[in-house]
Amino acid sequence: MTIHRTLAVLLSAVVLASCDKNAVQDISGPIASARIKFFNFGVGAPGVNFYANDTKMTAINSATGTESTLGTTYGGVASGGYYAAINPGQYTLTGKIAATVDKDLAIATVTAPIADGKSYSLYLSGFYSTTSKSVEGFIVEDAFPAEIDYSVAYVRFVNAISNANPMTLYAKSTTTGTEVAVGAAVAYKGGGAFTSLPGGAYDLSTRYAGATTNAITRAAVSFNAGRVYTIGARGDITVTSTTATNRPFLDNTANR
Repeated sequence: MTIHRTLAVLLSAVVLASCDKNAVQDISGPIASARIKFFNFGVGAPGVNFYANDTKMTAINSATGTESTLGTTYGGVASGGYYAAINPGQYTLTGKIAATVDKDLAIATVTAPIADGKSYSLYLSGFYSTTSKSVEGFIVEDAFPAEIDYSVAYVRFVNAISNANPMTLYAKSTTTGTEVAVGAAVAYKGGGAFTSLPGGAYDLSTRYAGATTNAITRAAVSFNAGRVYTIGARGDITVTSTTATNRPFLDNTANR
């Protein structure tokens, strides 16, 4: 699986490099030893391309053979959810507007060290300000087990909702009806530990401490044994519509 994903990232980089002299990464030489993926969970944020220092890490190719001006839009995960390779070091990570208007304007900046052999996820989060043209952001380490038990799935919770209190993720088996907490309560800009679950389908919910009602729900999410997943909360916790783009939502993205 890791080999297939690495090849997919490399092939994507080749395609994009043919479109833009600044596109994605220089893939000549050894593959970098750390990994990072990028999420645009900033409510109302425009589509962005992600950068590590001055290196463009993500972009989208269009049908015309030139880089799309859409970028990674709200609710999206860059590069199809795959990790991008990155060398260890101290980085200024940014999300820059992909559209023609305000092209390459940085709307979020996160400074963080990237360690050798580790994996990370960067999130744009909170609410986009049209006045300052900015949104919040944070980074979490994706510390899944080095040795995977292929008889179970691993799941963790990341909270990217700025107006939500700390929440605990719960997973209820659609087969047995058994409900378990997936780690402890997670505050905004936090990520919980990966927790093992039997492979299967689950109804997911988040709850505040001491609450008996759910803050967010999502039904029938499948976790396959031997895989690793992140459930990320995004949106505006005050929205009650079940169809609004900015409603609170639980995103499911595979880490491996």
